[in-house]
Amino acid sequence: MGDPGQSPSPKFPHGSIASLSTLTFLLLLCGYAHSQCKILRCNAEYVSSTLSLRGGGSQGALRGGGRGGGVGSNGFCRALRSYAICTRRTARTCRGDLAFHSAVHGIEDLMIQHNCSRQGPTAPPPPRGPALPGTGPVSSSGPVAPDPCDYEGRFSRLHGRPSGFLHCASFGDPHVRSFHHHFHTCRVQGAWPLLDNDFLFVQATSSPVASGANATTTQKLTIIFKNMQECIDQKVYQAEVENLPAAFEDGSINGGDRPGGSSLSIGTAKPGSHVEIRAAYIGTTIIIRQTAGQLSFSIKVAEDVARAFSAEQDLQLCVGGCPPSQRLSYSEPSQGAITTDTARQLCKEGLPVEDAYFHSCVFDVLISGDPNFTVAAQAALEDARAFLPDLDKLHLFPSDAGVPLFSTTLPALLFSGLFVLWLCIQ
Repeated sequence: MGDPGQSPSPKFPHGSIASLSTLTFLLLLCGYAHSQCKILRCNAEYVSSTLSLRGGGSQGALRGGGRGGGVGSNGFCRALRSYAICTRRTARTCRGDLAFHSAVHGIEDLMIQHNCSRQGPTAPPPPRGPALPGTGPVSSSGPVAPDPCDYEGRFSRLHGRPSGFLHCASFGDPHVRSFHHHFHTCRVQGAWPLLDNDFLFVQATSSPVASGANATTTQKLTIIFKNMQECIDQKVYQAEVENLPAAFEDGSINGGDRPGGSSLSIGTAKPGSHVEIRAAYIGTTIIIRQTAGQLSFSIKVAEDVARAFSAEQDLQLCVGGCPPSQRLSYSEPSQGAITTDTARQLCKEGLPVEDAYFHSCVFDVLISGDPNFTVAAQAALEDARAFLPDLDKLHLFPSDAGVPLFSTTLPALLFSGLFVLWLCIQ
């Protein structure tokens, strides 16, 4: 893969077989694997092998014509044979494991669909991950090379200035604040990607707050830190309501045994309710909280890392906000156990400015009837205060339709424009 922000990454081939993406997605994210079962490593190697198929090929070549035996098909068959070998090697420790048995059956199906023989060449060892700027060799007579797993230090040395950062958050109903300062209340149900780039994949899974309700809350978060050269092994973090672990799925609390493994770390400020993950190798900090039976997500990420994705990875709530069909208006919740005046009073105590966070708080308290939702909005505001590089954009003010929000400077600009227009027509 290339440097972030400079070239699009290879992407997993879509193919015409619907089960292909479903299988890979299931296996990659599955957190059910037993601690001694190595199926997650097999999954990661398979994904890396199929990513490499994208280099320089057209969509048709990648699909390989299904049974036509094209270049893409041959490469895909090699990846499947390697995948099958890996599963056989770990079979003894994976008996009864759901992810393992799903992989075995899925491999059989895909080999039949793509007309792959069981015997033949296998895929080469997977690459060790994408390279960030500044990791190239330095001559012995030159200056000491910056630590390749210290993104901020390397960026500053290369560019003579600090890196830029972006902030995104999801909390409550969920309300999503995008990198571009759009603020949406979403009805998204099921699994939706918050981020999907060369270095990170973050998925939120939401369920209705009550039977028949439009509003949802995040019940599960899955985060994949993709392997990267000498810095980290691939790590998967998964949190669910009532289960907020302070470790990755393999039980580790860092990036593994590579030289820069310490550049990825996980810790907890409040066990069971607050986890913080620091990924210094990509200039990223993530905070996950559990409040009032829902999960909140907040991230500060280097601009180059956030922008390291291809056009095919366009569905990212942190990038584009919620799709228009999935947006809710603040006027939608009906009055229930808590009155609007009471909800406003509860939210006002911790959110004195009637901005998007305040209105989100009122919405959540009304629709849930739970005063504890005030804490989620307050924590999201504090994360934004800590993560945003420009505090002038801290407070955003929504329109009633739930369209992108505007910073505090825009109303003044609109007023000035209307005033000039009035002068012109006099």
